[in-house]
Amino acid sequence: MGWLAAGEGYEVALVEGRVTARSTAGRSAGRQLKSLPKAVREHPETDRLRRFTEWLDRHAASCVAQVDAWMVSSLPVPTGLLVRVWPDEAWRAALRDLVVVGTGPDEVGFLRDVTADGEVRLVDLDGETVRISPATVTLPHPVLLEDLDDLREFASELGVVQGVDQIHRAVWHKPADLAEKATQVKEFAGGRYPSRFGLAARASTLGYRVSGGYATCRVRDGGTTVEAAVWIGEPYWDGDSETGGLGWQDADGRAIALRDVGPVAWSEGMRMAAALYAGRTVEKGKDA
Repeated sequence: MGWLAAGEGYEVALVEGRVTARSTAGRSAGRQLKSLPKAVREHPETDRLRRFTEWLDRHAASCVAQVDAWMVSSLPVPTGLLVRVWPDEAWRAALRDLVVVGTGPDEVGFLRDVTADGEVRLVDLDGETVRISPATVTLPHPVLLEDLDDLREFASELGVVQGVDQIHRAVWHKPADLAEKATQVKEFAGGRYPSRFGLAARASTLGYRVSGGYATCRVRDGGTTVEAAVWIGEPYWDGDSETGGLGWQDADGRAIALRDVGPVAWSEGMRMAAALYAGRTVEKGKDA
């Protein structure tokens, strides 16, 4: 976006995400100003650029949210869709350097480019550029990646910074020795908060839904949608509260036995429970 006239003697533009002014007259013509003069701050073009900046921020956030949803659900994404969104800087920032899996066993690597003719370019663990042209690609949840430790190490060597939390996302693997009829995990129960409001607020800030007495997250795992839920206390209780057990339920609200919870749903439910527990009040002299 170029410079726009903003009153007599000034122009404005977006520079590194913020509205910047420069003088067009006198000795300082062409020089960017450290702050916006009052006449420029109140000019309609400045207001238009501010509103455009706010839209860009919302757009970037929505791109990250959508890519995160694809990744958490490990849904196949049409390559044609990636072709259409890749030229958009916000989409590109959310997608670039995510681990992508094609249709073949060797078609896995960090996403670096998507061309107009549908070629997807990846960097594999050998540092080689792999070119694939599948109909769809998958952005796998990290708990499903067998080479996760190697990918993390290689990403560190490359200086990879992902726009969506994938390979460095905290993951939990389901134990093999779960009781046959068990339906709750108590590992992160008992995290005390001064108020139920504070516990609910933390859940909301972390992006989890608060419904009734529970903090919940919905996950698509293996083609089905399940909901993980942690008890956080009665909705209208004003006193102190603490985290309860973690359980999972199906689309009809029926409790799912722990043995039947899928790997992604398990990991995401434990991630939520751990994050809520981490915000608890810790008494002096006790371990955090």
